[in-house]
Amino acid sequence: MSKRVLTTESGAPVADNQNSATAGVGGPILLQDQHLLEKLARFNRERIPERVVHARGSGAYGYFEVTDDVTGFTKADFLSAVGKRTETFIRFSTVADSLGGADAVRDPRGFALKFYTEDGNYDLVGNNTPVFFIKDPIKFPDFIHSQKRDPFTGKQEPDNVWDFWAHAPEATHQITWLMGDRGIPASYRHMNGYGSHTYQWTNAAGEAFFVKYHFKTNQGIRSLSSDQAAELVGKDANSHQTDLLQAIERGVNPSWTLYVQVMPASEAADYRFNPFDLTKVWPHADYPLQRVGRLVLDRNPDNVFAEVEQAAFSPNNFVPGIGPSPDKMLQGRLFAYADAHRYRLGVNHTQLAVNAPKATVADNYGRDGLMATRNGRRTDKNYEPNSYAGPAQTEAALSAPLAVTGWTGTHAAPSHVKDDDFFQAGELYRLMSDDEKSRLVANIAGGLSQVSRDDVIEKNLAHFHAADAEYGKRVEEAVHALRED
Repeated sequence: MSKRVLTTESGAPVADNQNSATAGVGGPILLQDQHLLEKLARFNRERIPERVVHARGSGAYGYFEVTDDVTGFTKADFLSAVGKRTETFIRFSTVADSLGGADAVRDPRGFALKFYTEDGNYDLVGNNTPVFFIKDPIKFPDFIHSQKRDPFTGKQEPDNVWDFWAHAPEATHQITWLMGDRGIPASYRHMNGYGSHTYQWTNAAGEAFFVKYHFKTNQGIRSLSSDQAAELVGKDANSHQTDLLQAIERGVNPSWTLYVQVMPASEAADYRFNPFDLTKVWPHADYPLQRVGRLVLDRNPDNVFAEVEQAAFSPNNFVPGIGPSPDKMLQGRLFAYADAHRYRLGVNHTQLAVNAPKATVADNYGRDGLMATRNGRRTDKNYEPNSYAGPAQTEAALSAPLAVTGWTGTHAAPSHVKDDDFFQAGELYRLMSDDEKSRLVANIAGGLSQVSRDDVIEKNLAHFHAADAEYGKRVEEAVHALRED
């Protein structure tokens, strides 16, 4: 086997990688030392802006295999036959912390999945919880600011976290999830994933359905207490990355079973609460889980930066048979995710290997820009329509159209019979065992008791009282006990 030769970026061999060129022994460094200048300049540019949210992440490749016939609901080709497999890439992440943060912290987990289908890439961007803190994207920057580091103190502040939640009663359901036992997964393998948003499926006959995705872990749910998590962070801040990497390297391939809830589009308008409200779940009694297939992860990335840090997921990357719903948070993310990647990675980020489609080749009239590697065929024109053999539009629609009516304006969501910010949080609390309730109350009180303003505490306590009388009473007593110590 021949010895590999170290080269510069232009491919020239490097004769000395230990000593810079100088003007004589002990003299100043020379500007002509191209290898040194290139090496230092490249080093200065090794980092790109980290994600504002979901910065800390891990990823893996795998496949999705269809196990059940769902062609009555969607014409999506990658779901068209039992036994069909599609290559996938997944990125798990925490939400609030920076790239250098720890894995085992109390935080929602991102669950972003890329399907490399025959019709292009389909991106499903979700979390490990079926709900979220807010239901309108105009509140998202403020929400994230409240959870991130304070601009003056430089650290996450309970005052900011709970003050925002005091003014966002719809967050009570997600807070109950986050502060409960599942708030700190033991690993990425031992948690469920959810599409969280409501999406639209369209079948070959043009019938539309609204769906919610549920990826149930086949490893079983395992979580950490606050004390266990603190101990683990002290031992290995990269615990979830370590676990995922080592499991796949050992051949212990994690897997999830995908189920969907399916609502005929005609039932949405008269459902008892807004089915597009991201702070609520659809009861399984109304829309039972229907199995679709299984996701298996079987290969680690070769380079974490190139493949995990530069992976770009956009919920507007749909394929025929799948499309958006009127979910306002989803509608906002259709813009925000793709725009974040254009900022972080450049307009040609879809040409990176991890983001490029596999079975198809992107063929359009986009040209040039930073780091362009694909600019069409040599004889192609760069405009459309044209009289030459360039790509042309198809008559096929991705999904069924969404009906819209009324005057433009900043409208609140349409009102349904049971549009209430608290009842599902109360239902979740009442499903918990006595031990689970005690841990939930202790976790909430531990944070809320650190808030300096009494009015902020009282507003949050009112939300828990509204969800369930016992829930509110126990949180209030625990907060007051901690503040008296």
